[in-house]
Amino acid sequence: MTREDIIRPENLVYAKPALMNEQAMHYCPGCSHGVVHKLVAEVIEEMGMEERTIGVCPVGCAVFAYRYLDIDWEEAAHGRAPALATACKRLWPDRLVFTYQGDGDLACIGTAETIHALNRGENITIIFINNAIYGMTGGQMAPTTLMGMKTATCPYGRDPHLHGYPLHISDIAATLEGTAYVTRQSVETVAAIRRAKKAIRHAFDNSMQGRGSNLVEIVSTCSSGWKMTPEKANRWMEEHMFPYYPIGDLKDK
Repeated sequence: MTREDIIRPENLVYAKPALMNEQAMHYCPGCSHGVVHKLVAEVIEEMGMEERTIGVCPVGCAVFAYRYLDIDWEEAAHGRAPALATACKRLWPDRLVFTYQGDGDLACIGTAETIHALNRGENITIIFINNAIYGMTGGQMAPTTLMGMKTATCPYGRDPHLHGYPLHISDIAATLEGTAYVTRQSVETVAAIRRAKKAIRHAFDNSMQGRGSNLVEIVSTCSSGWKMTPEKANRWMEEHMFPYYPIGDLKDK
């Protein structure tokens, strides 16, 4: 069988999403970001929203997301993506508007913007990558860092008497009247990836149907920040992150 036979439309089983370009990604090997990018691209394409989507990215590992997905993008100041997304959606209500944020950005620097945008019921989706660490800037402790977890700024492990407790952003979001859908997913297995894609599609549909604000948390790994191989990082996430950040829907109004 020739290569031409393999890529014939009737033989094609899987292809890269049309919205993802040929730019080489800057993410570390094993990083969850690339998988989530792919899911976002697939969902937008399946919804037929290629020309009517606005993504908002602030500072952090995902700051260069605009390089990889061929949609309209806005760059926000650190933590301010929900505020900018609010403006975009109110100005262009027919657009699909989402933010793509890490835990340091969303749960620390942008806590106020996140909580208030969700509580107002803005018809946007916030995609929240939670790897329990500041990945881009060297592996510092984040609001989501687990108890006892060692980072560059808590080398002896997170101590509640010194650093406080991890912040459960999705649990908080689920209590807000403005939120329509709050879920916590992951992308470490094929089954998990499929569930995460379904969650993103549901959140995007809610946004377009005016049901309120949506938060999709993706519990993720940071092989570089955790100083582990990708395989070991996935195991560590399953053993330590999942018990503290359980996977599943928290609210579906």
